[in-house]
Amino acid sequence: MVGLQGAGKSTHVREHLAATHAVVSKDHWPRARRREARQQRVVAELLAAGRSVVVDNTNPSPAERAALVAAARTAGVPVRAVWVDTPPATCLARNDAREGRARVPLVGVHATRARLLPPSTAEGFDRVDVVRPGGTPPAG
Repeated sequence: MVGLQGAGKSTHVREHLAATHAVVSKDHWPRARRREARQQRVVAELLAAGRSVVVDNTNPSPAERAALVAAARTAGVPVRAVWVDTPPATCLARNDAREGRARVPLVGVHATRARLLPPSTAEGFDRVDVVRPGGTPPAG
């Protein structure tokens, strides 16, 4: 998954992928140290066990996606990016409507937006699907 906070990534995962994929997100371990290393370990373990995996994080840049692409390649499985391309104003409004820990500080959303580069097959993805608000999402 790729997209700003509030883009609709988790909703897309829940509605289209959770029934067939193990869902991994650093948000599952909000207080854990070394969340990135933990995520990589969990993804590698699931892939090694033959599971399909979806990583539900912002994953805004090629550098931040590279380890996930590498894990899929190491496991010998196809790797797909799903970019939830939602206008930033919509993401900010959705984030503002969140409560408690679910609301991301504004500086965090802007920092993610500054790093956000659309995913491409040049990074090693076999395919890139784009989901836009109001559009029909691709099949899981």
